[in-house]
Amino acid sequence: MYSLIALIIIVIIILSTMIKILREYERGVIFRLGRFIGIKGPGLILLIPFIDRMVKVGLRVVTLDVPPQDVITKDNVSLSVNAVAYFRPFDAAKAIIEVENYLYATSQIAQTTLRSVLGEYELDDLLMKRDLINHRLQKIIDEQTDPWGIKVSMVEIKHVDIPESMRRAIARQAEAERERRAKVIHAEGEYQAAEKLRKAAEVLANEPISIQLRFLQTLTEIATEKNSTIVLPIPIDLLTPFIKKGKD
Repeated sequence: MYSLIALIIIVIIILSTMIKILREYERGVIFRLGRFIGIKGPGLILLIPFIDRMVKVGLRVVTLDVPPQDVITKDNVSLSVNAVAYFRPFDAAKAIIEVENYLYATSQIAQTTLRSVLGEYELDDLLMKRDLINHRLQKIIDEQTDPWGIKVSMVEIKHVDIPESMRRAIARQAEAERERRAKVIHAEGEYQAAEKLRKAAEVLANEPISIQLRFLQTLTEIATEKNSTIVLPIPIDLLTPFIKKGKD
């Protein structure tokens, strides 16, 4: 009786070590007596008990939160910057054989690359050229993790912690920039108005009769107001026909 129970337990243990089931996004790296023999999965996997060993690797995208890193920019500004990286193993065998722990190794590469790359930029470039820096970070990290069978698809800088004194300086700079733009817009408006007046003066100079028409229009506008006394400078050219007629 006891021998039968022991036999059943041994059979169950052997079957549990022999039969493995892998999901669609999983692969099994198989080692036989310590030697790599291939990659299996997904689905049902049969192993030789006590001889074969399987290491499971997930192929889904991994979200890696890069902790805040102390960075000194090219213009000697101390910052704290964190980021997020997205990567996945594309070669399960390399991810297990070439590196001891690909998650930890990728995290360390991301941290050191973040510090070294951001140190090559000035603060203004770091704030304004975010997309360019993200692309460069992704390219450098991907090149370094490629021998491990890791594909880094995206790296994004999440937050740049700027010292309070530098924040005030940036605010003053932004205010000065807004004032400069306002003055430029005002000067541009004055220039356009002066240009229109110059063209109007040229038209009036070429057509003297237009001056008289403008004068009469001004009279019409003044007449609409309730004025008791109106003093008008009348151009002498307007009275010339009447003076000649009186002399005749």
